[in-house]
Amino acid sequence: MTVFRISEAAELLGVSTDTVRRWVDAGRLAATRDEHGHRLVDGVELAGFVRAQAAEPDGRAEFSSARNRLRGIVTAVVRDTVMAQVDIQAGPFRVVSLMSREAVDGLDLKVGSIAVAVIKSTTVVVERAAPGGPRGRNSS
Repeated sequence: MTVFRISEAAELLGVSTDTVRRWVDAGRLAATRDEHGHRLVDGVELAGFVRAQAAEPDGRAEFSSARNRLRGIVTAVVRDTVMAQVDIQAGPFRVVSLMSREAVDGLDLKVGSIAVAVIKSTTVVVERAAPGGPRGRNSS
């Protein structure tokens, strides 16, 4: 079973450790304590939390360009006899990969695992968000 320290969970989610602590204190994210009193978050719990958060719209607008290597947490693995679909939540970004079942099994990808989505594309679109809110929002 994969567990994460508060700082590791914060890094995966792209938030501060204080934010994760507040979520735990408010009961939004379950955590246990180890023998030293440090809080630990179960990987499956964190994946469920991330899935729920991804469904909520984010009103923050940022000026950035995404990198081609996105480190995140596996939130879903769906296999059939030949192929598999792996969903990764990398901060606020959901990345879905279709690959062979053999590759998924070889990488031992499971919900709650850490994975890196490496994206190679001939076209990369870079957008600059409008100040004051999400794209398409009327600020008047």
